[in-house]
Amino acid sequence: MVIVRYADDFLVGFENRSDAERFLTELRERIAKFSLELHPDKTRLVEFGRSAATRRMRQGLGAPQTFDFLGFTHIYAKSRNAGFWLHRQTMRKRLRAKLQEVRTELQRRRHLPIPVHGRWLVALVRGHCAYYGVPGNLDAMASFRTQVTRHWLRALRRRGQRDRTNWRRMSRLATRWLAPARITHPWPDERFDVTTRGRSPVR
Repeated sequence: MVIVRYADDFLVGFENRSDAERFLTELRERIAKFSLELHPDKTRLVEFGRSAATRRMRQGLGAPQTFDFLGFTHIYAKSRNAGFWLHRQTMRKRLRAKLQEVRTELQRRRHLPIPVHGRWLVALVRGHCAYYGVPGNLDAMASFRTQVTRHWLRALRRRGQRDRTNWRRMSRLATRWLAPARITHPWPDERFDVTTRGRSPVR
């Protein structure tokens, strides 16, 4: 059994489906003794992993299901050499909610000086990329930055009828204040490939 937990959210992996079903049944019974229950929308069994696509194809069940965990949608994918790849993308629901927050806050702050906007937005975009900057998620992060720029442009244009902010100026502002999207978390084999001063690997 493999378990990944953060606060009250956790993910449990099993090699055999029967073990997963047994665990889920006993977990429900266990927490019911404390008058608790599992969230019905967040609790489900998902066939996932290296052999999931092959098994589901044999059973005529289609492609492996996706699942959401800690702000990411986890997707069964294949690498360039046709091997299994765990593809993680920013959850669309989280992305839309965050952009709505940015839009609302920009409208509230629209009459403040542009440097004030910039200092707030640079921290916001940097923090977003620091969390979601995993391999394979670059397009989603770039889309977030683009949408933040669009909301910023709309807010500036609504400061007055004489405002003449255009995309040329907006591009300069985005380049000045919003760092480009980039991967901040390396692949696991790179993260743990640590060597000592003598260049010997750390095990």
